Amino acid sequence: MMARAEYVPGVCNIGPAEIRRRQQSGWFGLAVTVLAWAAFFVFRVPAPWRLLLFLPAAAGATGFFQAALHFCAGFAMQGVFNFGSEVGKTDTVEQAEFRRKDRQKARLIGLYSGLVGIAVAAAGYFLVFPS
Repeated sequence: MMARAEYVPGVCNIGPAEIRRRQQSGWFGLAVTVLAWAAFFVFRVPAPWRLLLFLPAAAGATGFFQAALHFCAGFAMQGVFNFGSEVGKTDTVEQAEFRRKDRQKARLIGLYSGLVGIAVAAAGYFLVFPS
């Protein structure tokens, strides 16, 4: 599926360069989660510490959700968008109604990412290591 080529309030606020950046952050978060999980297993880390899996899992999920939805939650909260080829160079969202729609979408991404983080942390917490 092709990335949208224009800003659509509450739907799409990043172009291909920013989407690639979000994909990379998703893969990084996933890699950190897997490595942490493996380290917790190898070193038999107590269950309460395994709740820390929430952080990289939620961060990775955020990257993947943003890439899939072509929407940056951080940009939405700042009231900006970027469809240029330069990562991080933004334009301002001028209309208040558009900014409201963007913030609403950003909160959904945060909620979904948090739920993924909770699920992974819970799985890590309840995992029983063999003796």
